Amino acid sequence: MSRRSINVPATVARAFMRDMRLFFAEPNAIKRDEIAARQLSALRPYNPPRAKKLRQHKMFLQMRDQT
Repeated sequence: MSRRSINVPATVARAFMRDMRLFFAEPNAIKRDEIAARQLSALRPYNPPRAKKLRQHKMFLQMRDQT
């Protein structure tokens, strides 16, 4: 699997990491959905046009599984 790098501003990257930690710590599924949706919309401008669509939960789970 090839990895594509995306260039995001540092503030967006920090917010993403903060929300990823919150996502995994949150026991309420609805609140996890809200966290994932917030980051999905924040990252959308940086998603390359030909890249796969970002999915809400999937992006957090894939990142956790790749570490």
